[in-house]
Amino acid sequence: MDRLDAMQVFVRAVELGSFSAAAVELDISPQFAGKQIQALEANLGIKLLNRTTRRQNLTESGQLFYERAKNILLDMKAAEALMAESRAIPRGKLRISAPITFGSHALAPKLPEYLGEHAEVSVDLSLTNRTVDLLDEGFDVVFRTGQLPDSGLQARALAPLQLVLCASPAYIRRSQPLTRPEELNQHECLIFSHTSMRTEWTFVGPEGRMSVPITGRFTTDSGEALRAAAIAGHGLLLQPTALIGDDLEAGRLQRLLTAYEAPARELHMLFAPDRRMTPKLRSFLDFALAAFG
Repeated sequence: MDRLDAMQVFVRAVELGSFSAAAVELDISPQFAGKQIQALEANLGIKLLNRTTRRQNLTESGQLFYERAKNILLDMKAAEALMAESRAIPRGKLRISAPITFGSHALAPKLPEYLGEHAEVSVDLSLTNRTVDLLDEGFDVVFRTGQLPDSGLQARALAPLQLVLCASPAYIRRSQPLTRPEELNQHECLIFSHTSMRTEWTFVGPEGRMSVPITGRFTTDSGEALRAAAIAGHGLLLQPTALIGDDLEAGRLQRLLTAYEAPARELHMLFAPDRRMTPKLRSFLDFALAAFG
């Protein structure tokens, strides 16, 4: 017996004056309505209704229980309405983690638009290149580049990050010409310390796909620091266009090996699987898919 269902049958039977009327309203049979109330009486150990063939009357205990049960059902209805409202309106703090380059150059400039559309949501954005634990660290959504391990989290694919090989005009003038990826061993490479890019760079060109070992004296986990070193003329840079697009347009950096493309890096949003997704998370996933999908 579901106690709330039985209480609802009992309350409506009292208010409508009969089992049959309550059964019609609740779309159940009169026999089942009677069994629900009998089960409720047995569970409580009291008699709630005195029944005859023509009428029914509340017992003294039944009157007390009716008043309390009616209030409980009203409270439950109000709680359900509140939950329905909370599911409809995005509100609360949204905790997001993203890689530094994507987060600062692509995501952060878009967040004011999202916040403008959702006045009751606040955003706590954490930028880091380490692999955060979404559940243990309490994030709602995590952006991650590269191939995904099997984590049990839900994922949404976004547009990949396009990488570009470039250097400053000063570095290009004083260095050996670079016409093929194999010639990278003659150059100072600025090394991003995460992923396989710290030991080799991959390109796709007329000869197909090739991975070339790289060396360099400056290694960091910050794309911004690598960009600054490249503009200063220290070496070759392989980073996303989100980071260096303005520098390429302004001539501070120049693209190299234009006959070869560096494979784009996969980008995903990760979030915990939950059949009752919160409105704030659902609204942000929709926004991010539209902005970066």
